[in-house]
Amino acid sequence: MEANRSEPQTMTEIDHVAIAVRDLDAAIEWYGSALGARIAHRERVERDGVEEALLCVAESYIQLLCPTAASSPVARFLERKGEGIHHVGYRVADCAAALDRMRAAGAQLIDASPRAGSRGTTVAFVHPRSAFGTLIELVQE
Repeated sequence: MEANRSEPQTMTEIDHVAIAVRDLDAAIEWYGSALGARIAHRERVERDGVEEALLCVAESYIQLLCPTAASSPVARFLERKGEGIHHVGYRVADCAAALDRMRAAGAQLIDASPRAGSRGTTVAFVHPRSAFGTLIELVQE
């Protein structure tokens, strides 16, 4: 089935690829030495029970996520699957409109409405059962 070409595209670019890690400092060091990556932003996000480091890749990021609480979704992910890709963040112009479009398309939403994200963004998550096994984060800057 071909996408409806009359509808404007909701995604404007890939915001980030999130990688769950057990040791944030070790991951930062490895990306720095192996790829010359530099930290653009580092933040502890208490609400999500994680500490993150964003590494610049052109206009996008690699987001390294490390749990700060055993109950965080990232801690549970690491227990079940080990280190690796956790989710993909798609940049959108309007997170609420993008979430409404996902809801209308029948997506199972994790966040019923947009919420505050790191670095002053507005975000919402879509369950991987609705997106061919990929956890999606909608990110409005």
